[in-house]
Formats: sequence, structure tokens, C-alpha cells
Amino acid sequence: MKFVAFERNMQGTGASRRLRISGRAPGIVYGAGGQPQMIELDHNALWHAMQKEAFHSTILEMEVAGQTSKVLLRDVQYHPYKPQILHVDFQRIDDKTRVHMKVPLHFEGIEQSPAVQAEGCTVTPLIHELDVVCMPSQLPEHITVDLSALTSKTIPGLQSIELPVGVKAVVRGSNKNPSLVSVKLPETIEEDASAPAEAAAAAPAPAAKK
Repeated sequence: MKFVAFERNMQGTGASRRLRISGRAPGIVYGAGGQPQMIELDHNALWHAMQKEAFHSTILEMEVAGQTSKVLLRDVQYHPYKPQILHVDFQRIDDKTRVHMKVPLHFEGIEQSPAVQAEGCTVTPLIHELDVVCMPSQLPEHITVDLSALTSKTIPGLQSIELPVGVKAVVRGSNKNPSLVSVKLPETIEEDASAPAEAAAAAPAPAAKK
């Protein structure tokens, strides 16, 4: 994805406030051995870009003063209750340095799986993104997880994900293979076999004929 930013000369809280009032969002670009660069962006264009998954997880092309550089979105500060972006951070990258990113997981085949079709289970994803390390050219926009063979007894873990070539997962914590989804079996209502007998015993006896 490509977007346009503009050089920002004014700094400070007051200058940033005036930028937001004028429909711009302040930001900064850092990394790749260069000096931090203050930028500003059109707020509405930035807001719409933020709604796209790829803007958060792929390498972006940023144009500033006619020059294009590759960057990654690193941080966004939102207003606590207004639909407004207060500040945005980007990191420059180069083709020879590995990047560490969170990549979205796309689950496919859940509705066609035996867990849903045959067992009537409810399947809920537990992990929505994966930390990966790779070269910039190998960074995937997302990682697809095929769950078409899922059953209530074969719940896949993180290590079952087939990663693209050159992409390595980064797993933190003691559990190196957490479950990707939870599978809940349908609730069954057990009939009380003694209920009919008890109901018959409680029924009044028929009146005797005169």
C-alpha cells in the first residue's frame, strides 16, 4: 500500500493541536540508520487506511516530498472517545534487515469441518495474530489456517501452522504450542427416566362407579 505524508516543521503540543483542528494528523518516521523525521498526514485518508488490515501488517510505501521509502506502522494513538487519530509512528526498513511483525491469522474451512457439520460444535478462534520474524520481502499479508479437518478431538496448536518460506514464528511464555481454537460440544439435556413413573403415582385414582 502507498500513502502520502508531508514534512512537518512545527513541533510541540500547541502545534499538534492546531494540526488536528486543520484536519491533519501528526506523526514521526524513524529507524534504518536515519534521523527521525516529523511528518503530518491527511487525517481522513489516514483514518480510512487504518480500517484496512494490510495497513497494519504489511510493508508500506510512504511518499514525502517526492521521495518514496518503505515503512512499517509501529504505533497509533487514538482519542479516548472521538474517532480521531492523535499521533502515528512509522519505522523505516531496508531490504537487508529482518523485521519483527504481528501477522493476522485467517481461519478457513471451519463451517465445513466435521466438528461443525457432524458434531454440531461451536468453534471460537483463540489466537488472531502471530508474531513472526523474516526478511521484508518474505513478510506475508496474512497467514491462512485450514481447519476443514477439525474435530472435537483433534484441536490444532500453534506449531501446526504451515508458515511461508523464510518466516519464523516467535512464541513467548512457557506454552510453546497453545491451542488455536476452542471447540465446544453442543449441550445435551438428559431425560429423567423416573419422571413418568412419578407423574403416574401422583395422579389421582379414578372415582368408583356407583
